[in-house]
Amino acid sequence: MKSPHFILTRVTPTSRASLELEYADGARFDVSLVDLIRSTPWMSALKDQAVFATVRIGEFGRTVEWPGHDDLELAADNLRAWGVEQAGDISHEFIWRWMDENDLSLDAAAAALGMSRRMLAYYRSGTKPVPRTVALACLGWVALKKQREPKLLPLAA
Repeated sequence: MKSPHFILTRVTPTSRASLELEYADGARFDVSLVDLIRSTPWMSALKDQAVFATVRIGEFGRTVEWPGHDDLELAADNLRAWGVEQAGDISHEFIWRWMDENDLSLDAAAAALGMSRRMLAYYRSGTKPVPRTVALACLGWVALKKQREPKLLPLAA
């Protein structure tokens, strides 16, 4: 992805297993990796503070990596999504998940939400922040869809 909002310009490790990140569009996030390190076996090397402190920006600013640990690499777009979500906002990944879980194309998703295809594409790509009202509309759409699904009665024995 060439979008400046997914290109890292600075990464600084903290002693609390988080990364202070800055992106080419000027956005800054403090992303905690504590839960990821605890729950993901291949990330266990990052429990060592000395290893964690070696983090650097990967090629073209699209990842962070830890030298000497080729299997330790995190994508800049995922880190941004985590940063947005950890700050209490809605990330572009929310739109991707909602569309995928409901098997919706961009056109169908835009129609379901009553918005233009272009605007939804901006939200899905991370170009524009996802408004809370859009996230709530997605959740409401799912709730209405469940209400409208036919109820199957159990077969009598």
